Amino acid sequence: MSALANIPNIWKNIKEMDLRPLREQATRVVKIAIIGVPGSGRAELARQIRSDPAHGNMETQTPLLVADLDAFKQTEGADLIILVVNGDGEEDPVRQALEGGWRPAGKKMVLLVNQPTPQVGVIPGAWEGLGARRILYGPVEDVDFLLRELAPAVIEMLPEQLMALGRYFPLFREPIARKLINDTCISNATYTISTGLAEIVPVLDIPLNIADLFVLSKAQAFLVYKLGLTLGLSTQWQDYVTEFGSVLGSGFLWRQLARSLVGLIPAWGIVPKVAVAYAGTYVVGNVVLQWYLTGRHATRKQMQALYRQAFARGKNVAGDLLRRVPRPS
Repeated sequence: MSALANIPNIWKNIKEMDLRPLREQATRVVKIAIIGVPGSGRAELARQIRSDPAHGNMETQTPLLVADLDAFKQTEGADLIILVVNGDGEEDPVRQALEGGWRPAGKKMVLLVNQPTPQVGVIPGAWEGLGARRILYGPVEDVDFLLRELAPAVIEMLPEQLMALGRYFPLFREPIARKLINDTCISNATYTISTGLAEIVPVLDIPLNIADLFVLSKAQAFLVYKLGLTLGLSTQWQDYVTEFGSVLGSGFLWRQLARSLVGLIPAWGIVPKVAVAYAGTYVVGNVVLQWYLTGRHATRKQMQALYRQAFARGKNVAGDLLRRVPRPS
């Protein structure tokens, strides 16, 4: 039991890490070009991408290339092109531009057909041959449509630039944050599956569980910092201690994690350990995200309720992961 006293808290973990790669990744500029004829909705889409739905009065001034169809040469350095066309008929200008040489060969491109009603599964028709990886149909002024359709498409196309994408373009912050939380939850659950299988050997049980605590808490520390960078917060980890120290330090969450993962109750087995790893990570991520979205910290009671909900979900994840583990012949 004395080993529990040596479990590091989240801030000590962050202090011991080299965070420069994450900081550099999050502050690297993402170049997005929004192309379309005047009146297509291109300016409104640019405004929406720079705006944060959680903070209606906040809009960044991040550079965006907003240009006509004949500006294809300016898109050569773009990481992503969003082509905006009117849904009420804008085929001729697009086709003329294509005939004039505007063909974003090899470029990541989303085609957004700006029309009043969102549609799913629409046949591309006139837009075939543009080279777009995704074709979306809906109004550029509808934030819900953009979050539901455009954000996932952009996230899928720029998987290596997510932190910078959220940091500079607030529309994408919440969807990216939820993806980072989910990915880390699954990663920690998968890790716990791998060590949990090894813990079937009794003599390895406690050492592997103590190692679990170090590995999982470091992953959660990374998550806190990555979320902060994505949500446009400070690049200095020390600033997070003031804001989240009393909530995420060595309090409720870490004691709960230690009691559950240390393996002193062998009858629990692998599934609850995986569920705890998943739930602890889920709570850490959502405490940070809730503060960003609402400006309020989660109370102890809210964290406990969130933990119970995530624990139930974690057990389902554990079952799914275990079913994928190869069985011995």
